[in-house]
Amino acid sequence: MGTEVIITNEHGEIELDQSLGNTLETLAKEIIAAELGRAAEVSVLFTNDERIQELNREYRQNDSATDVLSFPLYEYTAPGQIIIEPGDEAEGPLVLGDIVISLDTAWRQADLYGHSYSREISYLFVHGLLHLLGYDHLAEHDRLLMRAAEERYLVQAGLTRE
Repeated sequence: MGTEVIITNEHGEIELDQSLGNTLETLAKEIIAAELGRAAEVSVLFTNDERIQELNREYRQNDSATDVLSFPLYEYTAPGQIIIEPGDEAEGPLVLGDIVISLDTAWRQADLYGHSYSREISYLFVHGLLHLLGYDHLAEHDRLLMRAAEERYLVQAGLTRE
């Protein structure tokens, strides 16, 4: 049993092609193997600006749309250093949490930054996944560490800025 990415697209107007799903699954496998060294499961919900704003308001008390939200199920002592409580260790992949991405915002940002839509989605996915793995960007040192990890994993996957 390996790493699994469960993808749900509730956007309704924007379709995702299978190759993008394959890219996200490959990214997840490589990043999770490097960071945790074990199989894990991640859920990704693609939605619109209205829905992500609702989630942002409900869970972060921020009443605005955003590009990506992450809902980790674990705490970490450092990036990749997961805290698993006794009794939580189950057979099979470790369920890390959920990532929500606004396809509306991803379209706008891809245009704004001058790269492909698939590169923007991949970047948002990597960003969200790193949050599930204990990375953050509140302090400058942490931000630099997270940005370096994002770029490293995207470059390894051949997803450079175009």
